[in-house]
Amino acid sequence: MIEWVNSRQKTPLKKVVAWVACPAENKIIYLVRDCDCLDIWHGQWVTIDNLLTMDGIDIILKSSTLTSSDVNVFLKHWLSGGCPRLKLFRARIDSVDILQVLDGLMHNAVFVEDRRNYTSPFGYNRTLSFGYDTKRADGVTATVCEQGNGTLAIAVWPETTYNYN
Repeated sequence: MIEWVNSRQKTPLKKVVAWVACPAENKIIYLVRDCDCLDIWHGQWVTIDNLLTMDGIDIILKSSTLTSSDVNVFLKHWLSGGCPRLKLFRARIDSVDILQVLDGLMHNAVFVEDRRNYTSPFGYNRTLSFGYDTKRADGVTATVCEQGNGTLAIAVWPETTYNYN
């Protein structure tokens, strides 16, 4: 069924919003691998292995079973060139430990005290406070910060406006 839908689709999938738990994990992973904007409300099924195969621009997990160590692996993946289109990653995890997220990366991290407003390409507005900037080898910067209530954000600068046309 999924192959038929993809064969009939004229443009790549732009945005997927999932409000319910995923009934068929393998099918949804197939759909979201290259989705531009992924917004999952019940993301408990998303593992670090799933995350490492995604190449989204915005990846939002309203709830997940990811850990600070998992996010560290994802951040290192991004720093080494993985998920190159990423602009915003947000995940609610049980207990955010920013030092664990930045484990092995503190030599490259700069603490940022000021507040910055961030607008994702898909219109998510966020105020980032007291984060850490880290830079890829190509000079692209990401801010990593805890946003309260167990939500961790990674915002990639500069901001861009995505054009659906």
